[in-house]
Amino acid sequence: MNRMIRAATVAALLTSGLGSVGCVHTRGDGGGADLGGCYRNAVDPCYPERYQHAARQAVIGPFAQQVHNGYVMNQTIYNYYFEPGTDKLTPAGLEKLDSLARVRPAADPKLYIQTARDILATPENADKVATMRDELNVKRAQAIIKYMNTQPSLIATAYEVFVHDPVVPGINAEFAASAYRGSARGYAGSISGAAGIGALGTGGGGGNLFIAPAPAAGGGPGGAAPGGPGGPGGGTTGGGGSGY
Repeated sequence: MNRMIRAATVAALLTSGLGSVGCVHTRGDGGGADLGGCYRNAVDPCYPERYQHAARQAVIGPFAQQVHNGYVMNQTIYNYYFEPGTDKLTPAGLEKLDSLARVRPAADPKLYIQTARDILATPENADKVATMRDELNVKRAQAIIKYMNTQPSLIATAYEVFVHDPVVPGINAEFAASAYRGSARGYAGSISGAAGIGALGTGGGGGNLFIAPAPAAGGGPGGAAPGGPGGPGGGTTGGGGSGY
């Protein structure tokens, strides 16, 4: 009996020791059995944290890429920030550069420009339009750096300009126009009180939003209807109602 108790005790201690091995257990003295290694060969001691991390990265990764794409779009100087076919910045382009220079805690030195798509390809320049765009891109990049170097800054910033060809972000104008035109179509509504009377407040005692109609036959001047709460005059407060 005592032998069985001793065997059960040893098994319990061994099991509890294996449970406390964790992710960082090592045996560096080279002596005895490496129980931690045996345990790790049998099970994953980092479950479920290891798999939760992998799942989290799988979800965050695409979202992080979209965030980066949006940031690059914000750092981009598009064609419409220049006068067509030139390297001269428009007032809107200057404002855009001002906003990029004022980013806290410091401006990002990496800027982007949209390739010069405002130089249109025609049968006459088809063989040299690519070179014309490259030359204009260089001039526009130089104009941007020249202007950014005039910005007051406590930290010296060496700006770099990269060329890419993004789609201009936005929505189809027809969608916005249709939403605007449809906003007033069939619009009806008012703030009603508890008794169904149009009121300024949500309670039944709010002020009336509607001007009373002209007095009916037999009604007092300004009365809402004959025989109203005010008596024969039909006014809201008596024989000579206020008309509201």
